[in-house]
Amino acid sequence: MNRSPARVLLAAFAAATAVDLVSLVTGFDPGHTVAKPLLLPLLAAHVVVRGGPRLLVAALLCGWGGDVLLLSDADAAFLAGMASFAAGHVCYLVLFRRTAPARPGLPLAGAYALALIALVVLLWPDLPAGLRVPVAGYSLLLTAMAYSATRLGPVAGLGGALFMVSDTLIATGVADWPQLPEPAFWIMLTYAAAQFLLVRGVLGTLGARPAPAAAYGEMRSTTP
Repeated sequence: MNRSPARVLLAAFAAATAVDLVSLVTGFDPGHTVAKPLLLPLLAAHVVVRGGPRLLVAALLCGWGGDVLLLSDADAAFLAGMASFAAGHVCYLVLFRRTAPARPGLPLAGAYALALIALVVLLWPDLPAGLRVPVAGYSLLLTAMAYSATRLGPVAGLGGALFMVSDTLIATGVADWPQLPEPAFWIMLTYAAAQFLLVRGVLGTLGARPAPAAAYGEMRSTTP
């Protein structure tokens, strides 16, 4: 059966995600250490093969940098990983603005703003002093990315929302709040789904646009 390279890469991403999630549930640390760094390079390669925008590839590679850094428990690695993810959010923000200039409605903006304020206010007292300002700044950028993702429709919008869920689970862990059973599983599940949906939302939006030549041909064919 002949499968396109894009589908093979997407299947490899799904397989690596499954290995990572199973490793987390079973406590098989080597599986997580090997599988996690493979996720976003596979997704980025899928985007390249599909002819996707460079900013999308850049956003995914920034996420990959964050994934690798967060494999370490060191405070410096956590901050560097957060900075790498922040750079990815900037790439996403610019990409969303270029891909879909129309802005979502004000009620949605208000909902995201309230979520941001509530998160920062609630987490602030329980965060380590040295992480309060960085986490607040990162949360602002993350929320802006998630809100901007709604420009591209429900698929990318859901991806942005799941990214917020994943990072909120990380932040509550840093703040030493009560956690769900197997918190790392839920963090990675929502994160992998978020990145996949953001990619699908961007590629779907670009694929739905008529090519300039096709659009010109339509205009010519309808001209008397």
